[in-house]
Formats: sequence, C-alpha cells, structure tokens
Amino acid sequence: MADQTPPGSNKRPVDLMEEYNIAEIREALEEGRMAEAALKVQESLEALENAPLNIAVTGESGSGKSSFVNAIRGLRDDEEGAAATGVVQTTMEPTPYPHPTHPNVTLWDLPGIGTPAFQSNTYLERVGFPKYDFFILIASERFRASHAQLAREIQEMGKRFYFVRSKVDADLYAASRRRPASYSEQGVLAQIRDECCRQLQAEGVASPTVFLLSSWELGRYDFLALEETLEKELPSHKRHAFLLALPNLSRGILQRKKEAMQRQIWKLATISCGIAAIPIPGLSVACDVAILVKALAGYRQTFGLDDESLCKLAEKVGKPVEDIREAITSPLAKEISRDLVLKLLTKAGGGALMLVEYLFSTVPVLGSLAAGGISFGTTYYMLRSSLDEVAQDAHNVLIKAFETDV
Repeated sequence: MADQTPPGSNKRPVDLMEEYNIAEIREALEEGRMAEAALKVQESLEALENAPLNIAVTGESGSGKSSFVNAIRGLRDDEEGAAATGVVQTTMEPTPYPHPTHPNVTLWDLPGIGTPAFQSNTYLERVGFPKYDFFILIASERFRASHAQLAREIQEMGKRFYFVRSKVDADLYAASRRRPASYSEQGVLAQIRDECCRQLQAEGVASPTVFLLSSWELGRYDFLALEETLEKELPSHKRHAFLLALPNLSRGILQRKKEAMQRQIWKLATISCGIAAIPIPGLSVACDVAILVKALAGYRQTFGLDDESLCKLAEKVGKPVEDIREAITSPLAKEISRDLVLKLLTKAGGGALMLVEYLFSTVPVLGSLAAGGISFGTTYYMLRSSLDEVAQDAHNVLIKAFETDV
C-alpha cells in the first residue's frame, strides 16, 4: 500500500454521523424521552448490522485471487459456494461472493489483470469501480506494471488499495528444500517483501507496503497486520462489518471481535431501558427476551460455536467434533432459546444491581438517566458476562483444535 492519506479531516462522514446520532440519543435520554431514545438506538444498531461492505480482489490470473476470497469467507476451494479456482483464468466477469454468515459483507472476484485484454484505463469502469469500498491487489510471484497502473487509477479515483503477495508458504517450502542448513523463515520473508517493494518502486509506486499471505495458512505471516491496517483505515460501520466477518484465526482476532461487540452492549441495554419506562405490564420482559435471544445467537455464530462452524473446524484439523466441543463450558454454545435467556436473566439480576450506579457514570450518553435503570443494568450485565464466556470458549476451542495457543 502506498501513501493514501486523504486530505483534510481524519474523520470520515460516517464517523461524524455516528457522533451526531449519539448526541441525539444523549439529548433524548437526558430529557426523559425514553421511547424516542430507544428507537434511535435501534436504528443505529440496525444500520451497523446491515452496513454493506464490498471488497474487490484482483490480480493476474493464477495469482490466488479466488483462493483468497474463499479463505476470507472461511471456505475451502472445494466447498459449495466457493469461488472457482484453477491454473487458468476462471473469472471473466466481476463475481460477488457474499459471506456465509454475514451476508452484508461481499467479496468480489474480479477478472485478471495483466492479460492482453486488460487495459488499466478502462478496467475500473468495466468492473464497476464505485461499488467497492477498497481493493486487494494480489501477485503470486512479482508485481508488474499492470499492478502499479491499476493502483494509480484507484488512488486517483479516491479509494484505497492494498498489495498482497500470495502463496508465500510455497516460497518458504522451496527455500527450505534448496538451503536447509541456512534456512531462516524470517529471512526469506524479508527477502520476498523487499523484492516486492523494489518491483513496485521500479514501476513508480512511492513507499509501497506489501502484505505477505498464504490462503492455506491465513492466520500466519502478515494477515494480522493487514487486518489491523484495514481496521484503522475503514470507517467505523465498515470496520465493524469487516471484523465480525473474519474467520476466527487467532486470539488477537477473537479479542478484537469481543471489543467490537462490547461497544454495542450499552445500545442494547438502552433499548431495554427505554422499553421498561413505558408503563405496559409485561412489555419490558418480552422485549428484553427478544433482544437477548437475537444478540446471544449472534455472539454464538460470530465466535464460531454453532454446530456448522464446529463441524467445519473439526474437519479442517482432522479431529472428531465431539473432542472440539469438550473445550466449551458456556450454555450459550447450545441452541439459544427463550427459556435459557430467562434463566440467565434471573441469574444476572444480582450482579446488575451493583452495576447500575457505576454504568450511569461511565457508559456513553447515559448521563442522568434514572427511569428503567434496573432493566438497563440487568441487560448490560447479562450481555457483558455472556460475551466474556463465549469469547473464552472460542479461544479454548482454537487451542483444542490446533493444540497450541494460536
């Protein structure tokens, strides 16, 4: 990635809009307009949950574009719904691949560059440039003039791009066979990175950053650096969508997912609180349960504790799924039901009372809120403790699966 810092403010319009929404919520709460505040929070959550993210993946034919698309989506190349792969060009038109569990996130496998049919000045128009949030430019051997030309076109049109050097596992294997006595993984990776940067600089790209990846071992090499870069540079709602859609590859990703979900707990609790302030018997409990069932089911799926995710992981590591499940202690790994949520709400009641005063002084926008405090505290406490349990179980599952603290 070359220097792509946009001029002016560091805050994007969508980030400013989030601040504006929070200011509106604070005003409604402080003026006692509970139902209005709950509605605004609900709209904010729905916008975050449904925020579209479109990622364009391009590069020369055979560079591993389709395998990268599949790896990000947590699929093997031979699974149903995977992008077609092959040694010859298999992508002739921009092809969308929605994420299996987060359909608002779509990876687009674009036609290959560097072919006689490729023209950098018409390529972006042909593939529908405006709809993509950012571009991944992939090379499996060397970066060429076509990569640099396309990067300049993308930058001139005001979007970001990231250079990815794929298949580094194959390079490492070859180097270890050629020079076993002097082999150094970090040394070989440094050589590859330096050579890639030199190639791009020779084509006129200033200060390029290249991320080294393997779609077969996505969690290794520079993937976490790429993830952290995107997390910093994407607008807040796009960042949230990208992070939750990532495969659970490491403790670092699990922790960042947990933090992203923690930042939304006060919103769910505020909806509960706003409903509790409406004097209709039984309404608060009914709505609390509906809110919590949806939220807890989302935690379970995002952290890969649902049956389908566990079976895929067991197949990947060649272990019985029952062995993987032994690492799970939380009841939330089972089907989320109304009865389970009611039991957890009862359990959460005592802890909630201790939280209410603390939360009102520290949680964003709550200020002098008083009505509905117990409902807020109970929902907040239950979601926070449940998220802690699910995240810990997800970490334990990875250790059990890979027999190492990933």
